[in-house]
This record gives sequence, C-alpha cells and structure tokens, in this order.
Amino acid sequence: MGRIDVPVYEQVKAWIRQHIASGQWKPGDPVPSEAALTERFGISRMTANRALRELSTEGLVTRVQGSGTRVAQLHRISSQLVIRDIHEEVAERGHVHGTRVLKVAQEKAGAQVAEALGLRRGARVFHTVLVHLENGVPIQYEDRYVNPQAAPEYLQTDFTRVSPTLHLLQHAPLTEASYAIEACLPSAEEAKALDIKTGDPCLAMMRRTVSGANVASVARQLYPGTRYSFSGQFQA
Repeated sequence: MGRIDVPVYEQVKAWIRQHIASGQWKPGDPVPSEAALTERFGISRMTANRALRELSTEGLVTRVQGSGTRVAQLHRISSQLVIRDIHEEVAERGHVHGTRVLKVAQEKAGAQVAEALGLRRGARVFHTVLVHLENGVPIQYEDRYVNPQAAPEYLQTDFTRVSPTLHLLQHAPLTEASYAIEACLPSAEEAKALDIKTGDPCLAMMRRTVSGANVASVARQLYPGTRYSFSGQFQA
C-alpha cells in the first residue's frame, strides 16, 4: 500500500496540538505567529494561516487582532454544544420566533470563504444574512455561506418558516461540526440589525459543518450578550 501524504497544514496543526497536549504550552501562552511558522516549516503564509484558523475554529487556540494567537483556556476546549434549530429553542421557552431576511444571494466565493468551504476561489456559493427574533426582540445575527454541492435547494427555502440550520440538517445530514465562541463588539451594520449599540458586548459563534465529502456551510452567528446565553454538555 502506498504512503498517504499528510497535508502540510495538518502537520503544523499536529505540532501545535502536541505542545498543548503535553502541557509545554499552557492556556494563555502565545502560539508561534504565521511568520514564525512560515520560517520553521518552510511553508507559505496562507498555509500557516489555515492551520491557525482551523485550530481556532476547533477551540484549541484564540486569535485576537493585534495580540496574536494564544492557547485557549481549558473550558473552551472541553465544552460540547449540540447543534439545534433556533426555532425549536425559542418554542421550548414558550415564545414566538421571528425572522428578518436581510440577504439571500448567489455569489462568487472570495479567497477566505472558498478555503473554508473547500472550493476554488470564484466558485458559486449561497449567502444568507438573517436576524432571528424572540417575541419581536433580535437575539441572533446570522451570516452564513453554503456549499451548493451539499444543499442545492438552499436558496429556494422560505427562511421566515424554515431556519438555515433546519434546512441543512434535513438536506445535508451532519457528519462533523466544529465551532469557536468569542466575545466581541458588533459592527455598525450588526448593531443596527440587532437594535443594540456598537459598544454593547456580544458573543460570536463561528461554526463549520460537514456533510459527507462536502463542507456544507460556514456561519458566523452573533448574539447580544445580555439577551442570550449558551448551554452545553461536558465530558471527561
């Protein structure tokens, strides 16, 4: 049997994981920068960026503009969230869910979106931006890109009745998912859509889902900190 080559970015990720797992790098410790990884492994800046970005999505490191990359706190690594339909969450609280549809479009993927979805730059992607409401109050700003190969009928969905999450769960069965949660401040556009101020703290979840051989979607879901809290399960 022939040797299976491991992609270089996976080798970089494995090297960083080993340092974290061994305890050599502790929560809060700095992780080598893109430039340092480029020099050490003889790789491109784009490859180094991919390794760090994927580790951030997996919750092993945190990346802060101007502060570099650091090992994530332990609770960020051990928590597990169940992917649920926001309609269902709101209904379970006995409240009424609503949706404002801000964008439903077919676009050409830029470099970052194409890489996240495993597509070539300029490939066709679906893009939706929605605001989810609970009893008329905005609780989530959702900016999502979807791979047409995984969910070809995505844009035909009535998102006031069916959430993107539910459509994907029904048409692109989930086989893998990763996420990262960060505290942040909203952009002016996001603050306006959520009816909050740009200085109001928020929680942002970056989520990537895989269905079989395809990356199905990548999404950024922004929650006002005073209106939403996450719950999860912990495993030893």
